Amino acid sequence: MAKWNIDKGRKVTGGKINLHRKKRRFQRISLPLLTKLEKERKRVERRRGGTKKVILPSAEFANVIDKKTNKYKKVKILHVLKNDANPQYVRRGIITKGTIIKTELGDARVVSRPSQHGVVNAIIVEEKSK
Repeated sequence: MAKWNIDKGRKVTGGKINLHRKKRRFQRISLPLLTKLEKERKRVERRRGGTKKVILPSAEFANVIDKKTNKYKKVKILHVLKNDANPQYVRRGIITKGTIIKTELGDARVVSRPSQHGVVNAIIVEEKSK
């Protein structure tokens, strides 16, 4: 079912507003896609103006950068450790921006938006000494 980003025909107080036109195609919105930790899949969608958008429904690898050496390396994601966006995302294995993931190189924080950018980029998290 399509979702719409339109005026609903109601005032803040609850009064009715007579709408002067019907829904338009450009007013449709897409549902949020949550990138899961599974076998990697990518999807390309056509957006407004003919642009293409790469969407990542599930990810298996991450591009991790080590700040000390400034080198990227593609490594396997082992599991999700922490997600401040929603604690339930950890149990479900969902990756969003800001998620702490366990990789082969160590713990890393996701700095990209996987469902929007089509790739998981992360930075190694340095453990704080007590």
